[in-house]
Parts: sequence; C-alpha cells; structure tokens
Amino acid sequence: MSPNLFASTWEFEGEQGDGTARAVRIGAQAGAEGLGATLPNRSGIEKRTAAAAPKVAAMDINIHNAFLPHTDPDKSLAFYRDLLGWEIRNDVGYNGMRWLTVGPADQPDTSIVLYPPEADPAVTDEEKRTIAEMMAKGSYARITFAANDLDGTFAKLAAADVDVVEEPTDQPYGVRDCAIRDPAGNLIRINQLSAP
Repeated sequence: MSPNLFASTWEFEGEQGDGTARAVRIGAQAGAEGLGATLPNRSGIEKRTAAAAPKVAAMDINIHNAFLPHTDPDKSLAFYRDLLGWEIRNDVGYNGMRWLTVGPADQPDTSIVLYPPEADPAVTDEEKRTIAEMMAKGSYARITFAANDLDGTFAKLAAADVDVVEEPTDQPYGVRDCAIRDPAGNLIRINQLSAP
C-alpha cells in the first residue's frame, strides 16, 4: 500500500488489525517529534489522527495602542479619566479636532487613542455619515477590558449612570462579563479576570 500523496514524507509502520495502515511522518517536515496519521482503510475512507500544533517561536511584539473614535473630547475625558481613573497621556489638537491618548497608570505601555473619525481624509462624506449612524447605534467600534472584581466595577459604573448594555453575566462561552458604552457609543465589554 503506497499512497502517492504521502510517499515522500511518510514511512509505513505496517498494517493494523482494522485493515488500516499506520504511517509516521519522517524528514525535516515532521519536526523533532514527528506526527502520526492513519491512511485510508480498504474501503477508501481516510481517517486521521489529530496532528500536533506546529511549534513557532513567538515574536517580541506587544499591543501598544488601540484606537476608538470619539464624538466629544470633553465627555471622553470625563469617562476615561474621571470615571475609570485612567491617566491622560496625550491631548493633541489640530484643525479644531482633538486626539486623546489614555490608559491605566499601572500599564504605561498600553494606550487607547481616542480619535475624531471625521479626521481621516480617505473617508468620503457618505462614509462619514455611515460611521456617524453606526456610532449613534453603538455598532461601530468595540473593545474588551478586564477587571479583578467585575461586580464591584459594574456597580460603580452603573451608579455613575453609564449606558449599560448587559449586567454581569456568566456567558455560555465560558467568561463572566458585562457590557457598557462609552460616551461615543463604543461597546466596552469587561471580563472577570480568573483568580490566579
């Protein structure tokens, strides 16, 4: 039995009791540990075992800035600085518009840049109207934060009369989170951090 698709990279270990042939990947493509696969049995049905994930060295890259649009810089400052307690890292004005860089004081290498969406010269007037409509509905931009005490954080936000989308909930996909909107309508989900 010799499948032409695997001939150059597979070596057969022999036929197994169920009529299938067991092959082991060999050569440089297999990596140091090799991967196993089950080849077609006599009926021609191919059955495969799960292959191990390739081992890839991680690059030394971090998230430095994320961008969210804003519609009112003063309301954004009140939300991110005064309510969340984040620091203002930069406040740049140009042509009557403002770009605000904010972030948690204990995470100096990660920031959010709040930008005026109308500043992009590549966006047409029609696209600007669409963006404004989507922002008004709260469906244009989103981000996920995390908190050690989700319920306590949510209680403070709700007491400050933020736009609540969802109270703290155990989600079917395995996280506990809540959802709010910032003054521009950006959806912010806040996950409960797992205990260490």
